[in-house]
Amino acid sequence: MPAVTLEFDAILFDMDGTLVDSTDGVVGAWELFAEKYPGLDVTQVLSSSHGVRTVENLKRFCGVTDPDELEREATRFEDAIVTESKKNGRHGIVALPGVHNIMQELGPYCKLPNPKWAICTSATVSYASAALKAAGIPTPDVFVVSEDVEKGKPEPDPYLLGAKRAGVDPSRCLVVEDAPAGVRSGRAAGAKTLGLITSHTREQMEEVQPDYLVTNLSKVTMKPTENGVQVVIELD
Repeated sequence: MPAVTLEFDAILFDMDGTLVDSTDGVVGAWELFAEKYPGLDVTQVLSSSHGVRTVENLKRFCGVTDPDELEREATRFEDAIVTESKKNGRHGIVALPGVHNIMQELGPYCKLPNPKWAICTSATVSYASAALKAAGIPTPDVFVVSEDVEKGKPEPDPYLLGAKRAGVDPSRCLVVEDAPAGVRSGRAAGAKTLGLITSHTREQMEEVQPDYLVTNLSKVTMKPTENGVQVVIELD
């Protein structure tokens, strides 16, 4: 297969479905919430909730509107992802294919003032920190979470803030995403986008037209350079 070699000032990673697989925990958390919200169709929710902030999903699927209740329920939901991920024989929260190889190369380069990579996630800081720890992935200095933005993905705000905090131009960044909402967010921020087929179908990802599309990060190598990161993508 052909490969493309690119260079960027920084890589802006999504977390869930991009770096970590928390599917078992997310399924378990929605099943738990279905006990309190009887009309909840877990299958329907799972097909369209990924990559969107928990507070927005709770508004949409559970009808929670009170701001204080939303905050409490979002915390309960994300705590449940961690606790439910290992119940009933589930395998827990783990790093996705290719991630540890990339982190061996880039991991140390996550410190300010000149980080080469960052994470911009729709998750809360509590859950995101727990998920990265469970998967054995370092927490970068530039770590944009749900609480940091008023408007989440697909709006550009998370990736614009990530680039700003990293001190780089968004147009010189590569956004790595597994969800259509995240690809839209990265594109709207003016970044190049690399889509992964880890949580959605190829057709769903092709529809939002990422600049590059691969199965997962095992198809990608990233190496630090003097001014940024060299990225080699084996195209499917």
